[in-house]
Amino acid sequence: MSVNVFLQDNLSALTRMQSPVAAWLASQGASPETLAGRLVRNPMGHLDYQTEQGVRLHGAIPPAVLYRDWIPEDDGRVAAGATLIIGSGLGYGINHVLAKIPDSHKVLVLEPCADLLLACLGQTDYRPFLAAGKLEFLPPDKKVFEERLRPLDVCFVFGKIHLRSDLAASQFGPEYARWTAHARARLENIAVELSTLRQKQDVMVGNELKNYHRAMSDGSLLGLRGMGQGMAAVILGAGPSLARFAPMLAARRGRALYATALQTLPALEGTGLRPDLCMAIDFRPEMRVCLENLRDPSFAADIPLIYSTKMDPDVVAAYPGPKLPMWTVGGLATYVMNDQELVLDAGGNVGVALFRFLSACGVSSILLAGQDFSWTGDQTHAAGHHAAGHPHQGSRHDVTTKNAHGETIHTTVAYMAAKRDLEKTLGEGSIPVYNLYGGGLTIASATNVTLNEAHLCGALSCAPGSLERFVSALERARAPRVRPVFAPRAAKWASSLKNAGNRLEKLFKNPGKNRAEIHAMFERLGLFLKQDPLYLPYLYNEIMNVSGLCHARTAYGMKDMVEFRHIRKRVLDKVREMDRCLSVVGEKRAA
Repeated sequence: MSVNVFLQDNLSALTRMQSPVAAWLASQGASPETLAGRLVRNPMGHLDYQTEQGVRLHGAIPPAVLYRDWIPEDDGRVAAGATLIIGSGLGYGINHVLAKIPDSHKVLVLEPCADLLLACLGQTDYRPFLAAGKLEFLPPDKKVFEERLRPLDVCFVFGKIHLRSDLAASQFGPEYARWTAHARARLENIAVELSTLRQKQDVMVGNELKNYHRAMSDGSLLGLRGMGQGMAAVILGAGPSLARFAPMLAARRGRALYATALQTLPALEGTGLRPDLCMAIDFRPEMRVCLENLRDPSFAADIPLIYSTKMDPDVVAAYPGPKLPMWTVGGLATYVMNDQELVLDAGGNVGVALFRFLSACGVSSILLAGQDFSWTGDQTHAAGHHAAGHPHQGSRHDVTTKNAHGETIHTTVAYMAAKRDLEKTLGEGSIPVYNLYGGGLTIASATNVTLNEAHLCGALSCAPGSLERFVSALERARAPRVRPVFAPRAAKWASSLKNAGNRLEKLFKNPGKNRAEIHAMFERLGLFLKQDPLYLPYLYNEIMNVSGLCHARTAYGMKDMVEFRHIRKRVLDKVREMDRCLSVVGEKRAA
């Protein structure tokens, strides 16, 4: 029986492409020689894989039955979509998908077992699919997995990501179920993030443009990097358990820096616990309700607000206390101000943003309180929070699970996503993290403690002088800074886009014949829109729309030319707006 005839060719191709899976296979010491005795014909005549213990991959189940439901329904999004497969098997499922989907549909395969992946690579010549970018094999490495998910934003926006778990391979070990769960969780998180970006990026970066002058006058966080060394910090969330913990902490405050979200300030008012700073990252004008919920605005008069520059400028202006701007990834500062500002990845949760900020400040430990990510009874938040007056009514997004005590608790998909985001962030750092556990979801990488234990382990103790040093640095950070001024771009962009439009008008007179050239023009247009790192964040939606014209079309028609005209107009409107905000004549310095 001829087996593994394509193994060496596939391995050579993966090595030439510098695929991470090639290096992983080499590191596993898997040998092609061991496969000869494991590849057998089963009673149905199908090629099968048999372990040393005699367990067969397919046994009595025909592969056609296992993989018949793997082909996504063609709802108009298949061409722009992707399929993520956990478990390669012998390639039956992979080949079934590859044969039935358009070339633009991406297929990613993650196989935790090196021997099984070698067996798969030996049975089919995958070189054409690898070369075309239609197929990619991934090693069981979370960092590589994250990197390969990032370029799939077009698939998320214009198509759909289909997760397939190889049922036959899952009997070989628990790692298949673990990777499937991990993949599903990451896909859920990314879908939420991209949905927010797609819908709200224009608003967020538009707010940054409006806040640009104010932010430069309000100061910079750059000088706070590393200034928290030796200092313990506390992050106060607004979960139901805050109502219990806030008075206890007020009575036994210790010596620590207390930080919270702007949304949580009304819940702390009246508890006797006043935080040292608060943070806000939400761009919505509805954030004003957090200030309106303060019974006495003077409660916040001496609490510095670290505000994302993506916030609604009217909400920032209404805050009664001192303010400091925070530049975040995905905005104007992403690529052009890294050497001038502390640019943070705020994530989608203010608790995550606070942790990352305090980590950048170099604090020695962090204690979490009120971080429940679930509700108690029908209460989702502590009293005073703007959402506390709306008891949870139940929805299709509810999740029932267990807490650390084995008790049944209720949460939502959104809370679970936020918790995973926090856990991922905690795992990336080396700071000891403790959690005043309030009976909600457990937080991996955080040690559950009581208040007594928090005091005993030093989670509420600062090194002498460290807290005072940080507070002084926080005050100095409010000094105005010189505002960079950028050269205007509108005239050059208008000329280039006019030329591109003239060329496309001619090509669209016969779109069927000129399909390849139209596709190439849209690809060049996408590169053109990405050329300037300063303008790239504000043009996110237009760049995505052009990517859709490139990768989500199997044929072109006049409606695509109309879409291009709309994109061109929006691009020019945005570039002119940025020029007005960032390129003011007579400023001190140009960039």
